[in-house]
Amino acid sequence: MKPQSNLTVNYPSMPELTARGMILGALITVIFTASNVYLGLKVGLTFSSSIPAAVISMAILRMFKDSNILENNMVQTQASAAGTLSAIIFILPGLLMLGYWQGFPFMETLLLCACGGSLGVLFTIPLRRAMVVNSDLPYPEGRAAAEILKVGSEIRKEEADGTAGAKKETGMKDIVGGTALAGLFSLCSNGFHVLSSEFSYWLHFGKAVTQIPLGFSTALLGAGYLIGITSGIAILVGTLLSWYVFVPYLTSMLTPAEGQSAAAFAQTIWAQKVRFIGAGCIGIAAVWTLIRLAKPVVDGIKMSIDALRANDTEEKKMLHHTDIDMTPKSVGLVFLAILIGLFITFYN
Repeated sequence: MKPQSNLTVNYPSMPELTARGMILGALITVIFTASNVYLGLKVGLTFSSSIPAAVISMAILRMFKDSNILENNMVQTQASAAGTLSAIIFILPGLLMLGYWQGFPFMETLLLCACGGSLGVLFTIPLRRAMVVNSDLPYPEGRAAAEILKVGSEIRKEEADGTAGAKKETGMKDIVGGTALAGLFSLCSNGFHVLSSEFSYWLHFGKAVTQIPLGFSTALLGAGYLIGITSGIAILVGTLLSWYVFVPYLTSMLTPAEGQSAAAFAQTIWAQKVRFIGAGCIGIAAVWTLIRLAKPVVDGIKMSIDALRANDTEEKKMLHHTDIDMTPKSVGLVFLAILIGLFITFYN
């Protein structure tokens, strides 16, 4: 038989890019970005907001009869940018140290964040196939968010068909309850000072000085739950190396300033020496990651070019609607707009 050349794919007619979804995603993004910035400035760690955003999106959009998994996915994808946007706390200080940035003018900061975020999204087009589609990387958080959306979609379908039994929970009560408990603990410890969130015990071994830092923070508890056991163990190992290897060694080798206490001397060593050792480790890891990603990036660009060519041919009719990339013309226009915005920012 002769193959049919006009075969088309029937796409689902479900609303995805809706006004309510965009407004909800923007509100969640603002709240989570502010939380991430606060946490990042306090402990140098940010977290991704995909999972809680998916839960919140399902709980709120559940009140609308025509909500669906595509709309929820759009909201959580939009809100997941909170973790990326909060990385500005690392970029702006770097620009300040390089002398390219003086103060924090609002409009320039807004334009820089918009251009940087858009450029990052644009880079996902050639990297998507190499890093996601044709990759064996686990992406545990992304998979978890996808499973949450699937479960929410099944619950929504059962309720619409009238086959659901008792009303199932979406997890919104857990988020609200955890937020209230964390706020109450923070109020009692930082506001009323009736509870203590941290304390430390200093140890002396000859000239060597170190401490046993103990503390409890609901923000760090939640962040640790989100980043997972592997990242948590990495942070714990870094803490042990800092306070039980490098700080004792350096305090035993160096001489404190006249009249400086042992605790203040150890804190100074940690801030001026040990933290830079950790920053160097992070820098080496980043460079090594880029070297390892060189080949996948090149392969991904080649696959994306082939896919972009297919978008303008009859092969596009055979592609699933979730596997169609932006056209080369759209990519070029967006990239040109980003370059203009960056030029205006740095020229000013």
